[in-house]
Order: sequence, then C-alpha cells, then structure tokens
Amino acid sequence: MAAAFRPVAVIPVYNHGEAVGAVVANVRAGGLRCILVDDGSSADCAAVLDALARAPDVTLVRLALNQGKGGAMMAGLRAAAVAGYSHALQIDADGQHDARDIPAFARAAAEQDAVICGVPVYDESVPKGRLVGRYATHVWVWINSLSLEIRDSMCGFRVYPLAPVVRLFDEARLGRRMDFDPEVLVRLHWRGLKIVSVPTRVTYPQDGLSHFRLGLDNWLITKMHARLAFGMLVRSPLLLWRKVATR
Repeated sequence: MAAAFRPVAVIPVYNHGEAVGAVVANVRAGGLRCILVDDGSSADCAAVLDALARAPDVTLVRLALNQGKGGAMMAGLRAAAVAGYSHALQIDADGQHDARDIPAFARAAAEQDAVICGVPVYDESVPKGRLVGRYATHVWVWINSLSLEIRDSMCGFRVYPLAPVVRLFDEARLGRRMDFDPEVLVRLHWRGLKIVSVPTRVTYPQDGLSHFRLGLDNWLITKMHARLAFGMLVRSPLLLWRKVATR
C-alpha cells in the first residue's frame, strides 16, 4: 500500500451497547484503529463506549445530543481528517456488516482514488420489506446521478477518501439521518469521484436494534431525492458530457 494511505474505521453508535464491543474487536482484528461516535446514547451505552475507548487504538467522539446517523458520520469523518487519517471505513455498530471483508476494502481503497462502496450479499435474515425500499432508492439514485455506477446507495459499509468528503461537507448541506448514505454518494459522483462497488456479506441480527423511523426517514429520503433531482437537472450537461468523454 502507498505510504500516504492511513485508514481508520468510523463507527456511529446510538444505543448499540450490546453489539458494538464485538464490532470493535472485529475491526481491530482487521487491522484498523477505530473512532467511535457516541450519538447521544443512553448512560448504559455511553459507559460501554467509555470502556472501549480505554484501548490505545480506539478514540471516542461524544455528541451531547443525538444528531442522526448522518450527523454522527460527519462528526466522525471530520475527526478522522483532523487526526491525520487519509481514509475512513464506515461500518455499522449493530454487527450486520462482515468485518472479514475489511482487508479487501482497504486494498481497493489504497489502489485508487475512489469511494469503495459495499454491495450487500444477503442471507435469509434480510427483511423483504427492506429490499423493496432499497431498490426504490437505488432507482432514484441512478436517475439523479445519470449513471449506474452507484450499484447500492444504502449499504453503510464503505471506505471514503477523507479530503474530498470533508470538502463536500464544507461546501454543501447534507441530510443528517438515514438520507446521508445515498446523498453523499450522489454528490461525490457529481464532483467526479469514482464509486467502486465491492460485494460484502450482510446479516440482519434477529435481536438487532434499528433506528430507521418509517415515517420520518422515508419522508426525509423522499425530500432528499427531490433536492437531488433539481441538482441533477442543473448539472445534467456536465454529467452527460462526462459520460461521452469517458467512452
């Protein structure tokens, strides 16, 4: 790997006290340091995070109030950039992502200037309703990016190059809840950053804790797609020219 490649894992946590310890252990076993973002968790979960942060390769960022997944990720990614890391692996705290895939994601990130984005390979644990909702978002992402490059816009297992991502945060206002994951990919694609897809195994724990609020988050995602659609129309000449120029 290039000498400048210095990755870290960023894990947003909101009351995942029972699962996050195993996630941290698996990430560390995969060779990465961790930045935990306590997104306004309960006292019990905060105590678990305090204990985990005693390890020399684990850092804790604490948000006094819950900001949502997007807000937590933006805080964690900014902290990673300030600490001098070049790339950040985003992984959920509930254990659904397979940390054994970290080396493959890290290798792909080290070899190219791109977002390395997971494409889930599900087992039988995935709720069927989630699959339907995900594909509705995928279609809108393909429309708003005028591209099929973003194969899966909802998977929270990905590696970001930090410099262009933090620059995006400084220059645009992004969704702070579950709308963050698809929006950040579309906006990075608009800016010409390559999106590389890598298959990854995803399991939904039977006793897993989901913070997806059906009404609120679906409304926020719908508004996000509408904003992006207007942005796509403004940028469509550039996006279409780029498609022709790269053929």
